[in-house]
Amino acid sequence: MSIWGKLGGALAGFFADGARALAGAFAGHLFTDRSNGDPGVAFTIAIIALGAKMAKADGVVTPDEEEAFQRIFRVPPNEEANVKRVFNLARQDVAGFEIYAGQIARAFRGNPAMLEDILDGLFEIAKADNVLHPGELAFLEKVAEIFGFAPNEFRRIRASHFPDASDPYVILGVAHNAGDDEIKRTWRLLVRENHPDRLMARGVPPEFIKLANDKLAAINAAYEKIVEERGG
Repeated sequence: MSIWGKLGGALAGFFADGARALAGAFAGHLFTDRSNGDPGVAFTIAIIALGAKMAKADGVVTPDEEEAFQRIFRVPPNEEANVKRVFNLARQDVAGFEIYAGQIARAFRGNPAMLEDILDGLFEIAKADNVLHPGELAFLEKVAEIFGFAPNEFRRIRASHFPDASDPYVILGVAHNAGDDEIKRTWRLLVRENHPDRLMARGVPPEFIKLANDKLAAINAAYEKIVEERGG
């Protein structure tokens, strides 16, 4: 069964009871799928609920943000109605986003790479208008905290999505006085962890591959800039 088919079954009968029941439906089906090693429903509902609330974090859900969500996670025609209903329900306000973030964090405890993939998806929605609104930043910081990312790790992830004014050392997550060998090791590790093949092996939907390619480009550009600055 496809992840979208599972989504329809997971949400059946919960729409009438509102967002709280929707969060309960997510919790109940998330762990069932994880026990089978299939993160599909977790990704689907997390992106819909958190994505919608991410879009609302600056106060207004814009067409660009909705388009970004649709671009990240292509929805088959037969599931568009279900997904739109969930998105519209969740987008009413940002209240309760911590519930979704907490459920995801517990489900993927010990798998920070998967949590970072989800955070990357949220950043894509936040930067749909090429501006990181203070409300969006606060939302992302809180999700990252719930996911267990330290402040310096969050700065690294943020920098890979907003690189224009970013310090290349922040993008790689290394200190300015780090040795050349440490910087090279860190760069290689980030490249491995964010390689599209790794994402596919983790069960990440194909739509996330573009995110991986964009992130790899930022990581490689940062490393090249450091090497150039150091006369390498």
